[in-house]
Amino acid sequence: TGARVFNCSKWNNTVQVEVHDSLQEKKLRTLPFVTDILLVYVSPDSVSQHDTANRMGEIVTDTVMTENYYGKSQAQIAQLHLDSLHAKGFRGNGMTIAVIDGGFYNADVIPAFKDTKILGVKNFARPDSCVFAEHPHGMMVLSCIAPDMPYRLVGTAPEASFYLLQSEDTWFEYRGEEDNWCAALEYADSVGADIVTSSLGYTFFDTPAATLKYEWLDGHHELNSRSGSLAASRGILLCNSAGNEGDGRWKKIGFPADAHDILAVGAVNEAGINTEFSSIGYSTDHRVKPDVMARGGNTALLQPDGTVTTANGTSFSCPIMAGAVTCLCQAFSNRRPVDIMNAVRQTGNFYDQPNEVYGNGIPNILEAYYRLGGK
Repeated sequence: TGARVFNCSKWNNTVQVEVHDSLQEKKLRTLPFVTDILLVYVSPDSVSQHDTANRMGEIVTDTVMTENYYGKSQAQIAQLHLDSLHAKGFRGNGMTIAVIDGGFYNADVIPAFKDTKILGVKNFARPDSCVFAEHPHGMMVLSCIAPDMPYRLVGTAPEASFYLLQSEDTWFEYRGEEDNWCAALEYADSVGADIVTSSLGYTFFDTPAATLKYEWLDGHHELNSRSGSLAASRGILLCNSAGNEGDGRWKKIGFPADAHDILAVGAVNEAGINTEFSSIGYSTDHRVKPDVMARGGNTALLQPDGTVTTANGTSFSCPIMAGAVTCLCQAFSNRRPVDIMNAVRQTGNFYDQPNEVYGNGIPNILEAYYRLGGK
């Protein structure tokens, strides 16, 4: 037909293809194995030069020291009682985390990642582009988990190994990014990732002007939510940010935070109070969402020049939680993802009376360790 295959999803039996005119689309519709076609992206007539990160910027080594071992990340780790689990020797060693995001600018040159075990990278949004050369969001997400700089910044799973996968096109917001995300998740499965952390979610699109609906937040309607709901059955523990629409026009969690058998992570501040931006639940089929909460207000992380800073977002509470559950998975490598997630939910400070703002609340990772049978 002349259509170019872009991404595939075996789990959903879908293929994402690029066509140049309506005649090619009509040819696709006549194929006997094609049941439906959905328009997920319309290319503009011309693409302006978007700002991309300047790779010539100076990279510095952050030398600001604190009196505590975890440095600036002390409060966000202690809030989950994760420091106690680290003290037992569980820091993510032997575990593989796939980070699905929108770019990992400078993660290959920032000194804080010098000893980080990066096993591979792949760009599902723009295959010809380098994941280290565009947007810093994924790098900032990674900096919540991976750094091991005592007395400066220590992540939640500093001894884990990583795959860095870009599914987000940071130039536009379009429905085809869900296809990219599904392809990245299946790739993570193919390389043996134990944990996937994704600080992405979708509610509105630039092109085409697709309208998502609240009633679709059932974990099955949107393509990426369907894939997310399958992850645990494939042996993957998926953490996804709840979203930052709490004070926006959408208000609720995005897709795929509505997926079944995942941890959708909302954001609290240092005092354990929900941030105004953290998206709320429930799912439309009355499941508790968000599942759990972690520090997303003034989160300590790295900025593109390698220095320690703070930022807001469920984009950062999610990887903090992902690193924490990675350490639990290390301690209980024979337990299923749903077992780990249930133990985490059950230790939340709102588990007995969950609500649409906090979900099950802030979990106690050390207590989850004991619930799973830890000594």
